[in-house]
Amino acid sequence: MNSKTCIERMKARDVKPTAVRILVLEALLLCRNAVSVADLEAALVTVDKSTIFRTLNLFLEHHLVHAVDDGSGSMKYEVCEGADGCSLSDMHVHFHCEACNRTLCLKSVHLPDVGLPPGYEITSANYTIKGLCDKCSKRRQ
Repeated sequence: MNSKTCIERMKARDVKPTAVRILVLEALLLCRNAVSVADLEAALVTVDKSTIFRTLNLFLEHHLVHAVDDGSGSMKYEVCEGADGCSLSDMHVHFHCEACNRTLCLKSVHLPDVGLPPGYEITSANYTIKGLCDKCSKRRQ
């Protein structure tokens, strides 16, 4: 992902592109999975934790990213794919590996239809399955 694309994404969501914000967005896009503040801090050694946290909160407010609560005690973040924010395709199943602590996006596994009562409207969903990822389960065998 290049800086120009990151700048365009930010401008589309009314986020002023700064050097740090571009770095954080590029790092999120490179990860391809939901990542924590600590993961981003390790990837961006020149950016302090509080700046990363503030940047993520700004991105959340402007629907540039969405948060995933995988039950690990550390919120994970990933970039929204929709043109106007998080789309239905962003509402997919996540898998949290209890051995390596990674949270993986299972975009091909869609959320089950929960059949909400009439008048209810879904704005977001969080569905996380826990267990061992393919790499960690192979190590155990």
